[in-house]
Parts: sequence; C-alpha cells; structure tokens
Amino acid sequence: MSSPILKLIVQRVALGIVLLFAVSLLIFVGTEILPGDVAQSILGQTATPQALAALREELGLNDPAYVRYLRWLGGVLSGDLGTALTSGHDIASSISDRLANTLFLAACAAVVAVPLAILLGLLAVRYRNGPVDKAISAFALASTSFPEFFIGYLLVFFFAVKWQFFPAISTVFDGMSFIDRLHAVALPATALTLVVLAHMMRMTRAAILNVMQSAYIETAELKGLRPLEVIRKHAFPNAIAPVVNVVMLNLAYLIVGVVVVEVIFVYPGMGQYLVDHVAKRDVPVVQAVGLIFAAVYILLNIVADISAILANPRLRHPK
Repeated sequence: MSSPILKLIVQRVALGIVLLFAVSLLIFVGTEILPGDVAQSILGQTATPQALAALREELGLNDPAYVRYLRWLGGVLSGDLGTALTSGHDIASSISDRLANTLFLAACAAVVAVPLAILLGLLAVRYRNGPVDKAISAFALASTSFPEFFIGYLLVFFFAVKWQFFPAISTVFDGMSFIDRLHAVALPATALTLVVLAHMMRMTRAAILNVMQSAYIETAELKGLRPLEVIRKHAFPNAIAPVVNVVMLNLAYLIVGVVVVEVIFVYPGMGQYLVDHVAKRDVPVVQAVGLIFAAVYILLNIVADISAILANPRLRHPK
C-alpha cells in the first residue's frame, strides 16, 4: 500500500476516534441536563428525603460531573457499560442479544436494498429520460416523501391486518429457525428497505450520469459497444467510489435509524431497548446505547471514507 493512501487511512481512523470521544462527551452532557431527578425516578414520588439522599450517594450523583464522566468513560474503555438503574442488570449482557437482533434486521434490509438500488440506478441511466427512468424516479420520490412510521403502519395495515401474510408484531427469540426469523422481520425489513432504497438509487444514478459525460465514455460508444456494456464496463467502475460512499452511509442509517421501525413493530432490538429506558429515565442505559449507535455510525463512515480512498485511481497510482 502506497504511503499517501496509508497516511489518509490513518488520518481518517484517528479523526474517527477523536470524534467518538467528542460524541461521548455530548451524550454525557445531554443526559446530565435532562430535567428531573434520577433518584426520584427510581424510588418514586413517595420516597423520603433520607432515601433519596442515600441513593444519590450510592449512585455517585453527588460527585462533580467531570468525575462521573471520567468514571463512565473509564468503564466503557474497559468493557463495562454499567448497570441498569431500573432492573439492576448488567447493560452489556442485556444489550448483546438486542444488538444481534438489530444487526440481523439491518442485514436483511441491506441484502435487498443495496443490490436493488444499484440495479434500479443502472436501469435509470440506461433508459434515462424515458418511461422506465421516470417510473423509477417517481417511485424513489414517493418512497423518500413518506416517513418511516407511515410506511410501517401502511405495511401493518395491508400485510398484517387485511391480508394477514405477516405478523404485525415482530417477535424473535433464541432457538427460532432462520426461516421463522425472516418471516418475523419481513415487514420491518421492508420498511427499512423502502426508506434507504430511494436515496441509494438516486445517488447511484447521479454518480453514473456524471461519469457518462466523460470523453472515454464517448469513445466507448463510438467503438460500437452497447449502452449496457458501456455502463457496466466503463461508467459504473469509475463511479464506484461515490456509490460505495452512499451505500455505507445508508448502512449506517439502517443500524442507528431503526428506532422508529423497531418501536412500530415491537421488535426486540436496540431501538426498542433505548425507548423503553428513556421512558424510565434510566441514564446509564441511554448513555450506553447512544454511544454504541454513535460508534457504529462513525465506524461505517470511516469504512466509507477508506473505500472511497481505495477506489480512487489517482491515489492508488500517484505517479
């Protein structure tokens, strides 16, 4: 690997680490400034002042904010995400299964959305300004215009309530077969697919059309190559960097943007876990889940940057 590429990759990784520390500080500050008293939320309105004072001392709430932040950050770096205030369970243990469920849901959506978006983008370029291009663009515009909760409720109404093809509540559990899992997550995965499909397709179309203006594309057309061959062999490989970038960004959204979809379908993932504990004002859980979401998003952004760097021929062959 050449030195310029290695230097850029190291810079991106270092920037990602610094950004993650900054996000951890924002998450901590954001949870600290929330209104209400954590001890009061745990013990209830009937708690005595002595009980509240004892719990605040036990939880370390009387310590300065910077001491609590450093204690929390040190625990995170050592793999200890803390203990849930409402249940007393270890957060890392509770999150592991839910993170696996969220990753499974996001993977199901990505397996469908990514190749379909690229295929529709290629078709839109091949038949640009024609009926096929206009139909695909209209579908993309409609898909982008509808928020996740609206798409989710439409899917529930038609496919779960009216036609009863799939369950309205996406319940998964240990020991469930792969086919049953796919059947259970069909509707939330479809909702996520429709949310990210349009953006990926439009960016793929725009990236390829930008390359199609190049002189070497005109040369390939003058050689007598068919339009699909020109796109497949010449345009798409040179447009791969922005396409990979937008795919990675949408994969990041699939993982961190599942909160609304998981709540609609009562799916036992990270999003549902976060919402449940926000309602209970369980600060350690909110901080842990927020930090995991931020880490995944930053990681996939780093992968997108590195993929764009490696796909750039001017960086691969600087001379």
